[in-house]
Parts: sequence; C-alpha cells; structure tokens
Amino acid sequence: MMEVIVVFDIGKTNKKVLLFDKQLKLVFQQEHKFNCITDDEDFECDDIEKIESWMKDTLTSLNKKYEVKAVNFSTYGATLMYLNNEGKRLTPAYNYLKPMPEGITGPLYESYGGVAEFSRRTASPALDMLNSGLQALWLKKTKPEIFKQVEYILHFPQYLCHTLTGKVFSEYTSIGCHTALWDYDNMKYHQWCVDEELKLPEPVANETLVDAELNGLNYKCGIGIHDSSASLAPYILASKEKFVLISTGTWCINMNPFNFEPLTMDQLESDCLSFMSINRQPVKSSRLFMGHIHDVNTERLNAYFEVDPNRYKTVCCDQDVLDELDHKFGHKRHFFKEGVPSDFTDIEADLQVFDSFEEAYHKLMLDLTDVECEALSLVLTDEVKNIYVSGGFARNEIYVRQMATTFPDKTVYTSEIDNSSALGAALVVWNAISDDLPSLDLGLKRWEGFAITTK
Repeated sequence: MMEVIVVFDIGKTNKKVLLFDKQLKLVFQQEHKFNCITDDEDFECDDIEKIESWMKDTLTSLNKKYEVKAVNFSTYGATLMYLNNEGKRLTPAYNYLKPMPEGITGPLYESYGGVAEFSRRTASPALDMLNSGLQALWLKKTKPEIFKQVEYILHFPQYLCHTLTGKVFSEYTSIGCHTALWDYDNMKYHQWCVDEELKLPEPVANETLVDAELNGLNYKCGIGIHDSSASLAPYILASKEKFVLISTGTWCINMNPFNFEPLTMDQLESDCLSFMSINRQPVKSSRLFMGHIHDVNTERLNAYFEVDPNRYKTVCCDQDVLDELDHKFGHKRHFFKEGVPSDFTDIEADLQVFDSFEEAYHKLMLDLTDVECEALSLVLTDEVKNIYVSGGFARNEIYVRQMATTFPDKTVYTSEIDNSSALGAALVVWNAISDDLPSLDLGLKRWEGFAITTK
C-alpha cells in the first residue's frame, strides 16, 4: 500500500482531509461541511463532536487503503479549548466572533502599560475575542465555576492532537498569532498569563511527534500548526531568496518572514500583527478584508448594470479599457477615495461615469489593489525582491499586474500551490520523520506591470 501523510485542514467553512505521498504530492482530498451549532450562550460555533468523530472515522477508513505514516493538523486560529484534570473538554468551541463584554479587557490593559504598550509587546492589535488569550480571561471572569476546573488550555490544532493521542502540547505558531499571550520582547509567555493563572503548556517545536494508535492503526502524530504559518512553510523551505507572501482569499494577509523589526504603534493602529514561523521567528504581517470588500462592491456593480452575479469571473484584463480609465481618472482613485468604509461598500462611488460593467469592474479592481498595496507597504522591506501571491486573487490578472505596476523594483509571481496550509503541515511532519526533503515546485508564474501607470 502507498505510504501517506494525512493532514486534517480545518477551516471555518470547509473541513478537509488531504493525503500526501513521500514526494509530498497530493494523492487524495475530501472536503466536508458541518452544520454549525450554538454554544451555551446561543452563539454560533463549530460542532466539535462531529469534527472529532469525522477525524476518527476517516482515519479508520483510510487505513484500509493506505499505509498511514503520520497525521498532522492545520486549523484556523483564535480558538481555545479547555480541559479538566481528566483530559475532558469543558466547553464548546467558542467562536472568535463572539462579542467581548465590556469591562473584561480594560483592567488588563491598564495593569500592563496600557493598550498601546500591551499590543506592541504582544504584537497583537486589540481585537477582543480574536485575541485568543483574552478568551481565557473572558472565561475566568464570566464563568468562574468552569474556569476553576480548567487544568489545560490548548489552541485548536493541539486540541485535535489531544483528541487522537490524549497528549497535551503547545507550540509557537498558535501562540504567536495575535493571541495577546506571547511577550515578543522576551520571547516567552507574557507575565499576565502567570498572574491570571492561565494553565498553558510550555511550547515545543512544531516537528514534535508522538506515537498514536487508533483501531489497530499505529502512526506518528504531529502536534498541529496554525494555518497562516502553515501556508508560509512551503515558501520558507523552498525559496532561496527573500520574499513576501500575499495569501489571498476572504482576508488578504501580507506576510514578511524577513522583517524582524518590532511592530510600531502606527503599524498596530493599521491592523498589522505578527505571526510566528515554523523557525520560531516573528513574521511581520498586515491584512485587508479584501475578498469581502471585493464581493460586496461587486454586488453593487451587478445590481447597477443588471448582470449575472458571476459576470466578474469572465472579465479579462483589457488594455483598451485600461487606457480609457487612465484618460478618465489619471492617477486618482474613484473607489475608496476616503479609504474603505466601515461597512465595506463604497456607495459614494458614482457608477454613472462607467460605460459598462467591465469598465467599472476594472476600476474597482485597480483601486482595491491600490488599497492592498498600501497595506503591503506597511511590512515590505527593501531587501525583499520577490512578491508571491497565492489564493483566489492569484487568478485575477488585473490584481497581479497592478501589483507589479505599483512595485516595479520587485518581481511579482503567482503561485499555483493549492492547499498550502495542508502542505505546510505535511512538510513539518516530513521533516521530523525523514532526513531527505523532497524538492518543492512552487508553480511560480512571473507577471509584468501595465504599460500605463494607473496608480
């Protein structure tokens, strides 16, 4: 039977199982969607019991067709799980979109230098429940009877490892991702974690493996990895030059693993943060809610021009349209002239100035990419010469060519790596069980900028 590494890639919407062979080629993929349930406060959350059962059933089934050598996990961040002294889960998988009640975070910030200094030290913009460490503080303050029973606090990837092994771990990529738990000045848990008696395991290396057994299947089990850091791993291991990775989708995340300068207050106020790489180095990052901004503004264009909702998918980059836009607007934005609105839809942009949906969509993408380039500039450094674009917008020619136009001193590539988070999780395991890393093909395509400057 074929030897494989199994990765459970758990997103907010889709849950996937992916199998990689010894050359780290994808040989099998299956996707599932589970209906959400509600937590003990009637707020939507993942059905963790179904996820656990699905993983175990899937592994048992795969063992009949493949020789499973190792298992690992890549999951979304900002989710904590709480275990008692018997290793049993005490709470639902609380959603990081839950509102944070007033009065929880204020005293914490005041006790540790104020919100600005606390955010700088932990490389975590003040994001309420999106700072997963603050979820533990919320539990302590609002549900003290549960918190008293907590023996271990685990991030989501490590909880999935615990589900299959019964072992308790913590690792750097989950802790280091805007959790408000990690003191980047001293590279250890922040003092508040000790003062508030958060029972967090000491972190270990991502390459850590443990022996596991399930229904007669014996395999090595990884301890999991945060999905953003996982998506960066293939590029860190395969690229020979310094780069920035733009991971695009609902969120557009710009990650610079070669910018080691501490976050400034201006960067924090501009929604910059730090991830932690598999090499335990801070990854200065900025982000833009680009996929969502694209969707809601494209819906406005659809309604105005009365076109099919999928029309934008057929729009090809047209030089004649670009020339006309340059004549009409020159270097000025038409969309987002005052920045992105709080509700993300720019209703102030006059659509009557456009002759067609195609022309309006070209301008929307040019201006939205311009906003994204501003976010990228917050973390870009001179020594970085390559910009890698992965995800959905890597297939949008207007986006990648405008990126190349804006940064003529950089080389812009799109990458055809799919499932980069799962591949990164497989890579971490492979490094632990083999001395021979297969060569990785990033599937890069180089892009040139526009003949005209539309910025």
